[in-house]
Amino acid sequence: MNVLLFSKNERLDNGLIRITDNRLEHLHKVLKSQVGDVLKVGELGGLLGSGKIVELNQNAAVLELNLSKKAPQKLPLEVVIALPRPAMTRRIIRAAAELGVSAVHFINSNRVEKSYWQTPSLQADSIHQLVVEGLSQSIDTIVPAITLNPRFKPFVEDILPQQIQHRRAIALHPGDYPACPVGVIEPCTLVIGPEGGFIPYEIDLLAEQGCTIASLGTRILRVEQAFYAAIARISAV
Repeated sequence: MNVLLFSKNERLDNGLIRITDNRLEHLHKVLKSQVGDVLKVGELGGLLGSGKIVELNQNAAVLELNLSKKAPQKLPLEVVIALPRPAMTRRIIRAAAELGVSAVHFINSNRVEKSYWQTPSLQADSIHQLVVEGLSQSIDTIVPAITLNPRFKPFVEDILPQQIQHRRAIALHPGDYPACPVGVIEPCTLVIGPEGGFIPYEIDLLAEQGCTIASLGTRILRVEQAFYAAIARISAV
C-alpha cells in the first residue's frame, strides 16, 4: 500500500478521517505507525496529499488531512475484454486500476465459460476492493469504470458503437492482420478476445461496427498476457 485511500463518507466533521478495517491493520503491523507520523493519503475520486496521525489505538486511527495534489492523469484508453477465468479476472481488474486504464468492459464470447459469470469476483464489493488495491499501488484516486456485459451481440451492436464514436477502436485477433499499433495518442478502445481469439462471426461483427482488426503476432497468448502486451504497445511514448 503506497497510499492510504479513504472514501468521502469516512470524513469527520472537523476535517479528520477515521480509519478502521485492513488499513488500520496495515498501519500497525506493516508500517509500525505511531501518533505524529505523516502518511501519503488520497480521497477516492479526489485529491492526494498527506495525513498526520493524531490518534491511534487497536480500534481506529484518526488522521488530520492536507490534500492538495491532483491524481495522475488516466490513459485515454478503454479495454473491452472477453471475460477470462476468475483468478485472471481479478488480476486484470487490479492491473487496470494500477496502469491507469480509464474503463474495462467485460463481455461474453462463444469461448467464454458460462460459469465465469457466476464468480464472486464480479460482485460489486469485490470489484471495488480490487480497484482500490490497484490504485493504492500506483498512488491514484480515480476509480476506473468496470462494466459487465454478459450478452455479446447487444453490447457490440448497441453499446460499442456509441463508445467508439469519437475514438479509435482496435480489436486484437490472432492471424494475418496488421500489427497492433504502437504509441496511439488519440483516445482508443482496445478489444481483446478469449484465449484462441473470437470466433469468425464475432470478429466480423466487431469489424462491421468500426473496429480495426490487428494482431500481437503469431503466438497464441493467454488473455492476461495479451492485456499487458497490448496496453504496453498502445500507451508507449
